[in-house]
Amino acid sequence: MTYLKRQKTYIFFLIFLCVSYNLYFIFLVPNADCAYLAYLDLLLFVCMLTHIGIDYFRWKKVKNQKEELLKSNGLIYREFLGLEHYEIAEHDVSILTEQLREQMELNSDLQDYIAKWCHEVKIPLSACLLMNEKIEDGSLRVAMKEQLERINTRLKDALLGCKIQSSLFDIQIKRVSLTDCVKTSVKNHQFFLIRNRFRLELQVEDCMIYTDKNWFVYILDQLIGNAVKYSAEDPVLKIWSKRSETSLVLLVEDHGEGIQACDIRRIFEKGYTGSSHHNGKYKSTGMGLYMTARIVEKLGYRISAESEEGLYTRFRIEIPETL
Repeated sequence: MTYLKRQKTYIFFLIFLCVSYNLYFIFLVPNADCAYLAYLDLLLFVCMLTHIGIDYFRWKKVKNQKEELLKSNGLIYREFLGLEHYEIAEHDVSILTEQLREQMELNSDLQDYIAKWCHEVKIPLSACLLMNEKIEDGSLRVAMKEQLERINTRLKDALLGCKIQSSLFDIQIKRVSLTDCVKTSVKNHQFFLIRNRFRLELQVEDCMIYTDKNWFVYILDQLIGNAVKYSAEDPVLKIWSKRSETSLVLLVEDHGEGIQACDIRRIFEKGYTGSSHHNGKYKSTGMGLYMTARIVEKLGYRISAESEEGLYTRFRIEIPETL
């Protein structure tokens, strides 16, 4: 909103007042000296311009200040205590803050319920996995175990997803073995890797890194899980490490469907499922890699991906030598 639009009513009133004043003296006052009237008009005009000029520069200063403050990430309404309707803004902010707090409490309660439910379901699920081993029909036993393992994986994802979304998302950095993390993740997927006849190539340096093991294994679980999910004939999974000048680099590569070039830049976006729908074979939520990217950021690492459709997909995790 420009200054003239903002002050148009005030300016119109001043012009109307001056015109009325002049018409009164010209037509209703006999023997009025027009020279004095012109001098008075000039004096009033100069005063009016001076007032408008001062007011304009004040308005411009406040406007520039607002524009600068709007670029910040913090609360700025307290910077304008003298502005008109400030009390209304403060009132609305307090109400919205209270509504946000209530919504966060509801969301926290829901996350706690889901986490509790996941823990309770894991007990009968473990019992089902044990009972499944007693099934004599080999093909039925394998088919049942596959579905039970899928349920177990989804439960883990849901449980960790609740922790990620929680405001109490905690990270405990410790020195852990990189090899142990990789082997733990591979073991989590051993059933599907064996069932799909993956050729596994591990060349990971046996070194210690500073990380949260649970969250780092979760990152690897997502990458290996995608390798299994989008595998092709004669699937290959390669995991190896190398060192750069400033970091240890862990690479996870699979020779599967690959990712289209138009999708590669957006795979870490929340809810992005890509332009390829795999002929309806899979249903993707677009949350796995998004969660992975969030955890990588929390750990202070960097993750990137490269792919060639129909050939391979390679993820690169850069782990700083010192956190």
